[in-house]
Parts: sequence; C-alpha cells; structure tokens
Amino acid sequence: MDINYELYKVFYNVAKSLSFSEAAEALFISQSAVSQSIKTLEKRLNQRLFIRSTKRVALTKEGELLLKHIEPAINLITRGENQLCADPKSGLQLRIGSSDTICRYFLVPYLNVFHRKYPNIHIKVSNGTSIQCAKMLERNEVDVIVTNSPNSSLNDLMDIIPVKEFHDVFIAKKDEYPLYDHPVSFRELLNYPILMLEKRATTSMYLHNLFLENSLDLVPAIELASNDLLIDLARIGLGIAFVPDFCIKDLEELAIIETEQEIPSRKLVAAYNLDIPLSDGARYFIDSLTS
Repeated sequence: MDINYELYKVFYNVAKSLSFSEAAEALFISQSAVSQSIKTLEKRLNQRLFIRSTKRVALTKEGELLLKHIEPAINLITRGENQLCADPKSGLQLRIGSSDTICRYFLVPYLNVFHRKYPNIHIKVSNGTSIQCAKMLERNEVDVIVTNSPNSSLNDLMDIIPVKEFHDVFIAKKDEYPLYDHPVSFRELLNYPILMLEKRATTSMYLHNLFLENSLDLVPAIELASNDLLIDLARIGLGIAFVPDFCIKDLEELAIIETEQEIPSRKLVAAYNLDIPLSDGARYFIDSLTS
C-alpha cells in the first residue's frame, strides 16, 4: 500500500494533540489541509481513525492501533534526521530513560564517566516510572533505559541486560517503631502505617504481590511518587517505608526492619530496542554499567 509519509505525519500530530488546529499549527499548514489529509488517509486505509464532534476529537480503536505503530516510526525518522543534520560542534545525543531514584542514586557516576569520554554528546534523561520508561523505549523516545526488573512492560523486542542486584527493605524511625531487634511478619506489619510508592510503580506492584502471596491485603497509609520523600517521612516517624536499599545512604535515626518472610532480590537492568542499531556512545554507556 503506497501511502505518502506526509499523511502519516499529519495523522501523528492530530493523534498526539487530539486537535486539528494544534496539528495545523505544528505542521505550518491550514486546518482544512489537515482535515483533508486525514480524510484521504482514512479513505486509503478504508478505516475510520478519528471520532469528530464539535467539542472534541478522539481516536477510534483503529486509530489507536495505527498510532501504536506510527509513533515509533516517526520518532525513529526524526532521530535519524537530527543525527544527519547535527552540527559537528554540538555533537549528537544520548537519550536515557530512568526513574528519579535510579538516576540519582545509581546513574550519576556513570553519566559523569560518559560525559568525560564523549564531551560533545548531549545527554538527555527522561524521568518516569519503570513502566513508563519501558513504554518510552517501545515508542523510540529514548535510546536506552535503566529500570527495575521484574517489569511487565519489558518485552522480547528489547535486549535486556542485568546491571545490578538489589534488595528492598522496610525502614522506620528507631524510637517510634522499635521493631528492629527481631524479625517481623508481614501480618504484624499491617498493624503499622506503611509508606510506599504509588500503585503504578513497579516497586509498589512488587510489594502488593508479596503480601498477596501470603494471603494478605496491603492498604498503605501514604503513597508517594518519590523514594526520597518516603525516607523523609519515615525519618520523622510517620510510618514504615518500603524502599530499595541502594537509595539509603545514611540511616541516622532510622533502622532496617527484618522480616520473617524472605523478600527476594530484584535487579536493575539496561534495555534497548533490538531492531535499532546502537550508536557507539550508547554502546559505551551500556558497557560501562556492566563492567
């Protein structure tokens, strides 16, 4: 099926903004030209891609399916154009996806080493949950991700490379929750306020599954988007926080609570798309994580 790339580019911009006028503005064409392009694409594909009304635009199921395939292609083409047209003085770009916690407590020294090796390569780090990072990689919005594993959004189209093993731990203020002198059961922990990451985080899913495996329903007292905040709240005695051990640099008045049930270790992994060749810089960055 021979369909002009420009039609797909128009479709992509409308699908991302859900606005014909915003797509027209982004593409520097008229709104009527955008509308005509979408009609032409729908006719060529024999599918309705958008539901139009006076107040809103929405994707049909067919439109959502097409966007899922078009978005990585558009991003890949844009990436190639940017690399071909890059000013040699400004260098190229390494796009990394990672959570705030992994970036702050694990990646910083590696980013420093990379910058010294490739000072002309611009580093762009996009932060998100581990699941969001895997989705960014799937859409070719980043070149490499460093994420927690297990991660349900990693797939067989990605090369997944183990980087570091770590353990998750419960921490609490010593004088507020004196539970550090003996192993505590998960059931006993339910008697105390549990502080944990929000539900969409892989760490939160992991902890909920651990409790479900022991036939327990975990209802956290506080859910946050930041491990740093969880540690801060544990430090002032608001509850027992569940965090990765690599982000605890100084326990001070905090203590790690041992549990009767084993908490299996997890891994940090690096991942990239198998069907997209890695640049020398990206390959060096991944190799530095595993060396």
